[in-house]
Parts: sequence; structure tokens; C-alpha cells
Amino acid sequence: MVAATTILALILIWSVFSGPLDRRGITSALFLMVAGLLVSASALGILNFSVESVFAERVAEVALVLLLFSDASRLNLRSLRHELGWPSRLLLIGLPLTMLAGVGVGALVFPGMALASVVLLSTMLASTDAALGQKVVSDPAVPARVRQALDVESGLNDGLAVPFFLVALDVANADLHTGVTASVISNMAIQIGGGLAAGLGAGIVGGYLFRSADRRGWIGHEWRQVLPLVVALLAYTVAVLLGGSGFIAAFVGGIAFGRFSGARGSTVTLLTEEAGGFLAAVTWIGFGALALSFVLPHITWQVVLYAALSLTLVRMIPVAIAFAGQGVRRPTVAFIGWFGPRGLASLVFALLALERGIPDSEVVLTTVIVTVALSVILHGLTSVPLVASYHRWYAAHTVEHPSAAESAPTTLPRLRRQQEHHTGGQGGPGQGSR
Repeated sequence: MVAATTILALILIWSVFSGPLDRRGITSALFLMVAGLLVSASALGILNFSVESVFAERVAEVALVLLLFSDASRLNLRSLRHELGWPSRLLLIGLPLTMLAGVGVGALVFPGMALASVVLLSTMLASTDAALGQKVVSDPAVPARVRQALDVESGLNDGLAVPFFLVALDVANADLHTGVTASVISNMAIQIGGGLAAGLGAGIVGGYLFRSADRRGWIGHEWRQVLPLVVALLAYTVAVLLGGSGFIAAFVGGIAFGRFSGARGSTVTLLTEEAGGFLAAVTWIGFGALALSFVLPHITWQVVLYAALSLTLVRMIPVAIAFAGQGVRRPTVAFIGWFGPRGLASLVFALLALERGIPDSEVVLTTVIVTVALSVILHGLTSVPLVASYHRWYAAHTVEHPSAAESAPTTLPRLRRQQEHHTGGQGGPGQGSR
């Protein structure tokens, strides 16, 4: 009970000061991670999280599920088909190359680690989390096309990375009944198929029921927010029962719900998003406490080196390759390449891997946690100065080149809803917490 009270008090403090802190690049993830670390390090010892806690894993999973669902529910598929040029390059070229680069760097930095564990480590750190640099995808000083590319990429790559992660997990544990190629195909079919079936089923049925009942005035006002939350969790639980990916189900379910409910772009998923943000906030506090109790004794120079390379070259070179020949200028490529933070998805993968048990688990999990911690700090604190610097370049560049690739208009909405406050900042648990 003392731990729960402490967690709630920390979230209360963040909520009060979220506006001014967020404008300075201090995200909720950064604030709560540091707060959890400091409280855990205190002599009181009131936060004592178990790294193997199933509760911690479920909290992180559900947080990611709710955020994926609320993100997807606002996607306009028609606009997405016409404007997916940059995000598709990041997802279909950049993401696979990032995984391959992570494997190559891992093999060099950890020569004694089993190759399967290196592959697993790379897949765990491939997904990006735009919310850790929230200012980048919310500040109008950044061109809309750049914000859209980073936002859509982070919303979709979690689900795309799941099958690769699960296959790598099976390979690392030698839990395969067929060859690796057959296992990859089989696992992807099960994960994607089960996720699609559950997501489409829950999203279409839930969306249709919402639309029909809402037209007839059957839904009580207070239950309009609850219904999407239930649909998101239903998609997740059905996918798990089918052996599919709950994360793919959540994202597909969100798209289907937004389409069939007629509520896309409205506020009906606000509770779902804020609930996900609250659970993510709890996760970040636990992550801070976990970093002290589990990681610090195991950090080596190899771990730090891999984390640094993962956040820079492993991400930035694939981004540069993805944009080759598209007329995208180097400052834009560097800006998009740098702001590929690692966050909640990587933590969920780490908890799943810990539950299953893997070879070289100490090194793999330490590396994931150190990489995420560095990302939370560096991407949060660099967002304000780098946005200002990039805006100055962009303003000067478009004066001379008004038809620059970066200035192309976009109509896609932001996936994460932008909260407005009287202070002008973005705060609350749903902002910067994923």
C-alpha cells in the first residue's frame, strides 16, 4: 500500500507541473523514471519492484494496447493511402535495416553472445516511440510532413516488430519444431492472422454497435468513453486466446472501430488514451526503480556502447538509406534519424523475454534497459534545442526552395491527441508517456 501511495503521489506531482516541464523537454517518462529511481534509492526503500513481476508485465502490456488502439482509431485510411510515402519508407525499409544493423553491431560488441540472443536484442530495440520526444510531433515549428512521418512510424512499427520478436524469442530458446524459415512464416501467420482476426472482429462489432446505439440515443453519456476502452481490451484478450498478437489486434481494432463507429477524430477514445497514459506512467516509475535494483550492477562498457550505437548509427543509417533518392535534405534525414526513441514497446518486449527466459538474459535485458533509459533522457532533453535549430534551417531553406520535399502538405491527423491547457503546454498522463 505504501508503494501504491508513493506512485500515485509522484503522478500527482507530475500532473501539476506537466505544462511548464513539458515545454522544457522534460517528458513524463523522464520525470517519472528519475522520480522512481530516486525514491527507490532512498533509505526508506518504499519502492521495491520485482523484475519478474507478472503484474508489472501486464500493466505495461495493457498500457501499450490502449495507446495503440486510441492512436489507430484516429487514422483516416483514405488519407493514409495517399500520404504514406515517408512513413512507408521508414517502416518497410528503415525498420528491417535497423534490425539488421542491430544484429551486426551486436555481433561485434558482444562477440561471446549467441547469435540468436543478438537477433533478439535487435528486435527488442527496433520499435520507436515518438512520445518520448513529444515536442517533436506536436510542435508546429516542425514541418507537418516530418511530424507525420515520425508519428505514423511509431504507431505502426510496434505491431510490425512483434512477429520478428516472437520468432527471435523462440529461436533464442531453441523452442522450434521446424526450421527457422518455416518458423518465421508460421509464427508471423499465427501472430498476424490471430491479431487481425481479433482486431477486426472486436473493432467492427464494437464500432457497429456503438454507431447504431449512439444514433438511437441508447448509450448513456458516461458510457460513451467506456465502450471504446472495452473494445480495445476485448481485441487484446481475444487475440491472446487465439495465439495472435494482442498489439496487432489493438492497432487493427482501433482502425476498424474508428471506421465503423463513425467516431473517428472525436473524443470518444479519450478515456482509452488517458487510461493507457496512466498505466504507462506507472510503468515508468517502476522502470526507474527497476533500473537501480537490477541494472546498475551489470552495466559494462559494451552495454553502454551498444546502447549509444543503437540510438545513433543503427537507427540513422537505415533512415538515410530509406530516404535515398527522395530529395530529402540531410538536416531532415538527420532530424528524423535522431528522433527514433525507444520506449514502452521495448520494455514490454523485455518483460516478455524475462518471463520466457532466454540465454544471456542478464546482458540482453541490461542493454535494453540502459538503451531505453538513455533514450528517455537524451531524446527528451534534446527535443527543445533541436526543434529550434531545425526550424531555423527549414525556414531559410524553404525561402530558397519553396517546393522542398519537407514542405509538402499533409492532411493526416496526429495519432496522439494534443491536449490543450490554459498554460499552453501539453501534459497529463497521455502525453509523452508512451
